[in-house]
Amino acid sequence: MSDGLKSHKDLDVWKKSMDLATEIYKITKSFPKEEMYGLTSQIRRAVVSISANIAEGAARNSKKEFIQFLYISLGSLAELETELLIAKNIGYLKNDSIFEEIKIIRKMLSGLINSVRRKYDSTRQIKSKS
Repeated sequence: MSDGLKSHKDLDVWKKSMDLATEIYKITKSFPKEEMYGLTSQIRRAVVSISANIAEGAARNSKKEFIQFLYISLGSLAELETELLIAKNIGYLKNDSIFEEIKIIRKMLSGLINSVRRKYDSTRQIKSKS
């Protein structure tokens, strides 16, 4: 990862996604017990995947791989949002504020992807000129 970052734990988007995971676990505690192996499980898996893929990508050896894992995180975020919309439609989710958190994390992930991509592209241009 380098570029002044010591680990994924230095990334604000990772911290924010960890907070989101904690909040989602609290929210899904109130879901019906019959959803434990259905929607609750899917929602929890998706939210954990966001921060986990940021961490895994940051630990990889190249910016290209990091970008790939950031896109996987973005996909997990979209999956989470969809599942939460289903939960809302069914009546399990009462508060809409979680969707604002998702929007913020989406913007942060997109910004990080663009930043890493710019650095990756500039590195490739320098190598191709050599």
